Amino acid sequence: MELTKDLKMLYPFEGKFFDLGRHKMHYVDEGQGEVIVMVHGNPTWSFFYRNLIRSLSKHYRVIVPDHIGCGLSDKPQGYKYTLKQRIDDLGRLLAGLGVQNYSMIVHDWGGAIGLGHAVNCPEKLEKLVLLNTAAFRSQEIPLSISLCKNRFFGAFLVKYLNAFCFPATFMTTKQKLPALVKKGYLFPYDSARNRIAISEFVQDIPLSEEHRSYKTLKDIEAKLSLLTAKKLIIWGGKDFCFNKRFFDRWTKLYPQAQTFYFKNAGHYVLEDKPEESLAAINDFMRS
Repeated sequence: MELTKDLKMLYPFEGKFFDLGRHKMHYVDEGQGEVIVMVHGNPTWSFFYRNLIRSLSKHYRVIVPDHIGCGLSDKPQGYKYTLKQRIDDLGRLLAGLGVQNYSMIVHDWGGAIGLGHAVNCPEKLEKLVLLNTAAFRSQEIPLSISLCKNRFFGAFLVKYLNAFCFPATFMTTKQKLPALVKKGYLFPYDSARNRIAISEFVQDIPLSEEHRSYKTLKDIEAKLSLLTAKKLIIWGGKDFCFNKRFFDRWTKLYPQAQTFYFKNAGHYVLEDKPEESLAAINDFMRS
């Protein structure tokens, strides 16, 4: 997909593609120095991190992939869209780029994917930033997401009625997103075919032991204590999905973490609190 001229003003990066075999993963690789990896969730893409990329790439090498099926990556219809597959994809990308030690910033289900990779070699993770995310099991799921997850009509709602990507442009923030920013979030997901991964992301939320990704997430959860890297938690308190109970679980797990809890910010905390978040992350990475 080719970005429009107006979107290139917000997202001016020269994208690259990593060959995963049958499919290509799009990623941004900007700057030089110590590596910072940013991992997005659903239904976003590397566009979510655009302001962090601009700022941090002045002093670091910033690597930001689009998961297969997301953003500007290939969108295969028959792909194995599971948590394990996404962790494997991320690992192959970082290995292919020669990444050894790194810091990581994760958001939404990027937490399970990014930390799913990190717990396999915890000594390589230097610093960790958590943004309204999870990497552990939970039975909490909003009604709106539960409807999209329904095995009878959920895929139809998400793919054909755009009942996930479009609502996310106004349900995830307390401040109204500018029209061009909304366009950026929706750009890669302009058809039912291009929303295949969005639907599969929702279907891959593991709520029972029989679910295909339950064991993967359980294993990640069991290893989170192995991550001894310095941690920063930035949280939007008005998140309808990853609410304060998720924040409290992280602070209990990592009591030494530095925290910023913005009571009036939503799930897309980088959109509601851009300057504050950017300053906190810059200071943390320099510390």
